[in-house]
Amino acid sequence: MTAALIFLLAVIGIALWWLSHQRLTSKPWLESGLDSVEDGADGIDMPKAKIGLIVFLAVVGTLFALFTSGYFMRQEMSDWRAMPLPPVLWLNTGLLVFGSISLHFALIAARNDDLDAVKNRLGLACIFTIGFLTGQIVAWMQLVANGFVLTENPATSFFYLITGIHGLHIIGGLVALSRTTLSARRHGAVMNLLRPRIELCALYWHFLLFVWIVVLAAMLGWLSDPFFNAAH
Repeated sequence: MTAALIFLLAVIGIALWWLSHQRLTSKPWLESGLDSVEDGADGIDMPKAKIGLIVFLAVVGTLFALFTSGYFMRQEMSDWRAMPLPPVLWLNTGLLVFGSISLHFALIAARNDDLDAVKNRLGLACIFTIGFLTGQIVAWMQLVANGFVLTENPATSFFYLITGIHGLHIIGGLVALSRTTLSARRHGAVMNLLRPRIELCALYWHFLLFVWIVVLAAMLGWLSDPFFNAAH
């Protein structure tokens, strides 16, 4: 499935390019950095933090592209038995979309120095993200209850692997988002320190949402027939 891998890498590259060009004209290097507000530190240089995150996301995107390509190639073997995807995944996708939207509007509110809106939207982002993770656990439980355990067949193994790794990245982001939300409630007046944090959280969430949509499309077979088989 070389064509599928090329397609996924190309789309991930476009997404990273688009994310990296957001707010380039607003001179974020004039803002204070991202270190702890509680410590009163001057913080690190925002462009360096953003570049570091983009590099990290590029690695993560490549990892998921390889997993997805491996998923396609493994399908061609005789022991592959397709599994039904739990319907709750659609709800989970919606929750992740709303979490990403909440962070987007939290960033807009931060740029407008609207502290109350920042607090509310960060809180909503946390709630939607926790809902997404809870829904993923429910999906796993439903699969297990129906006999689709980790070692049942390669299809289920790939599902648990890909969704598990994606969930771990969401959990890592949730830690950072929770700290940012607490800082907004405790030290909301220091908006110049909160704004860069929110921007990085939003970038991270938008990318993980994009990865999840691509992964879900792959598991639904939307990235297979007819184009990729013809290219293969």
